Amino acid sequence: MTETTAAAASAARYRRRAEALFPGGVNSPVRAYRAVGGDPPIIVRGRGATVTDVDGVEYLDYVGAFGPLILGHAHPAVTTAAVAQIEAGAPFGATAPAEVELGEAIREAMPSIERLRLVSSGTEAVMSALRVARAATGRELVLKFEGGYHGHSDGLLAQAGSGLATLSLPASAGVPADVAAQTILARYNDLGPVEAAFERYPGRIAAVIVEPVAANMGVVAPVAGFLEGLREITARCAALLVFDEVITGFRVAHGGAQARYHVTPDLTVLGKIIGGGMPVGAYGGRADLIDLVAPVGPVYQAGTLSGHPAAMAAGAATLRLLGADLYARLERLGASLEAGLLEAASAAGRSVSVGRVGSILTLFFRGRAPRDFDEVQEADVAAFAHFHRAMRAAGILLPPASQEAWFVSAAHTDEDVARTVEAAREAFRA
Repeated sequence: MTETTAAAASAARYRRRAEALFPGGVNSPVRAYRAVGGDPPIIVRGRGATVTDVDGVEYLDYVGAFGPLILGHAHPAVTTAAVAQIEAGAPFGATAPAEVELGEAIREAMPSIERLRLVSSGTEAVMSALRVARAATGRELVLKFEGGYHGHSDGLLAQAGSGLATLSLPASAGVPADVAAQTILARYNDLGPVEAAFERYPGRIAAVIVEPVAANMGVVAPVAGFLEGLREITARCAALLVFDEVITGFRVAHGGAQARYHVTPDLTVLGKIIGGGMPVGAYGGRADLIDLVAPVGPVYQAGTLSGHPAAMAAGAATLRLLGADLYARLERLGASLEAGLLEAASAAGRSVSVGRVGSILTLFFRGRAPRDFDEVQEADVAAFAHFHRAMRAAGILLPPASQEAWFVSAAHTDEDVARTVEAAREAFRA
């Protein structure tokens, strides 16, 4: 047996062992590669902008753990901070200095967050933020947007059959219909259905939750006036505006999308980057709202591993390195990759578009970048699957679904972008 064959057999054994343990062999559905085909990789190492699988194959990586690794894999400052904290001991079941340091860094970057609570995941943070919103307003309904993903809590796994504001139906087995019915769906980038919802359910909507840059249906930027309109409507109707910045926080700007677009939400949800690659989430906002949370107020929320010192240390180390020069470089690399992909596609006679904000982007196999979820669904997912496999064969690892964001990190170089564009040129031709 050759070394290559032996390595492949090793990967196949890991996949079989995983399939015997986990649904689909994975612990998060997209990792199964069902949307793009091929065997999912078994990754053993990441350094900078690359990852290496158990077969010894190295890939230039644009998955970036789906967003947290803005500095790239295993950045020395981040790993040193996390290891030092682990060696000092953690967790303690008590407040640690690292929690305070990370909390202060978040508040300094996002002035809308006067107080916050640290948790262990984005799903947990969203669930808790909406509990606060309901307690603050005395209302039950929440409005979200089609294609927006805010974690897998029952009330937010909802879908609807039209773009008009409507009470939703469950999008997952196991979600009670009456729970899903507490969520209203509207079309992203369209204020009309939002106004209609507040007229249809007067005095009943607690909050509007939105990804200020949609990034879970592929990257879809907000049109001019959309976020400002949400701010005006919610303020007028005495509802809260919640920005889900799990992806955009510290990604599209140091102060997140709220700084980039100059719109101030009542509550903000964070995750990913603030943990430096370790499990984390946070929700925060106006002091009067967050002071509703126990032990100060009546809204209960707790977590054994909330504010885990190792995650806090990794997150604080990450945030310390995020300066203006880094964001300017990420913007330039993102723009260069976008332009290169569009040029390569045009040269091959392919009709594509790119949705991009800063260092996050999505390649859509449709001629114009989508503005909402209906348009996202018009893109050719089969063409993307072929493209994904061709890029992987060329050593470029992309997120394994057409509606995921690509993440450019500070570890990527101009040479990496050029290599990616050249691989895309061949993939488009194929």
